[in-house]
Parts: sequence; C-alpha cells; structure tokens
Amino acid sequence: MHCDPQMSVVFVDESKNRKYTVVAAVIEPGKLATMRQALRALVLPGQRRLHFTHESDARRRAVLTRLVELEVAAHVFQSGLARERDAREECLGELVAFAVREGHRRIVLERDASIEKSDRRVLFRELRARGAGDGFQYEFEGPIDEPLLWIPDAVAWSFVKGGDWRRRIATIVQGVTTAGA
Repeated sequence: MHCDPQMSVVFVDESKNRKYTVVAAVIEPGKLATMRQALRALVLPGQRRLHFTHESDARRRAVLTRLVELEVAAHVFQSGLARERDAREECLGELVAFAVREGHRRIVLERDASIEKSDRRVLFRELRARGAGDGFQYEFEGPIDEPLLWIPDAVAWSFVKGGDWRRRIATIVQGVTTAGA
C-alpha cells in the first residue's frame, strides 16, 4: 500500500455475491477530509449516498474513474466457506492480520446491527490473538454518515462482478488474500 501505515484508517465493506468478499480501503488521515468531499461531490440530487448496486453502469464508470484519480488503495479478502457467518469471520480474521501486519491502527466497518455484536467479538478475539488490543480502534458507522465506506462498497462490487469492472479497479486493488489458503 502506498499509504502511511502508522496513521492510516481502514474502511471496510463486503459483497455477499459468489465468494464472500471483504474489501479494506486504506486512507491516510491527511486525506480523509479531501476524500470525503470528493465522494460527496459524486452524489446526485435526491441521493443520500453512493451504493454501487443501485447505480447505473455509466455512474459506476464515472465513480471508479474518480476513485482511480484519487489514488485509492484497497485490499481484498475472500472466503470460499459456504456459511456466510463463517466466511465473514474468516475474512475479518484475515483483515485484522493484514491491519496489524501493515501497522494500521483503526478499522471502520459499515454498521449492520444484525452482525455488529458478532463482529465485535471476532475483532476483539483476533486483535488479542495478535497482541494488538492496546491502541487499536475499531468502530461501526452508517454509510450515510461516513462516505469513505462507499469506496470499499464500489471496489467489492467491481471485484466480484469481474471482467471490465475488475480491470477498472486494477490500480486500486493492491492485494488479494484468500482466507484459509
């Protein structure tokens, strides 16, 4: 990743299509405000947020072009486990291993009340297992409140879709980890 790992923030979202896929977009603190502003500028009148599932192909291309211009960096984690809960836990474990290894100290996940308690348990366990509990933060935000969560949403959708969509994010995706491999 080309970000300062000691200071960067990892924003996380997932795709449940095909293989369970978690994407971590890494943003330097000095770029947080600029990136938020750039993303908010992409929202059309009447929209509250970007959500790739609901965008037209032309809008998707425009958003991905802007993400490339912003020099976004992301890492993809995938699991082939059949049960969604197990696949998510496996991906979150790999995400924590990545964050600790790269020196990142803060993870922001998209809030989903139905799995937040489980996520907190997994994150706590994984951080503790790696001796990284102290000084490491993780939090949950809604995508309307935190536009930087739109980045991993866009990257996850494009990665899973494959073909030309995956080609468009080739400079964004800095690595792919297959969980359990």
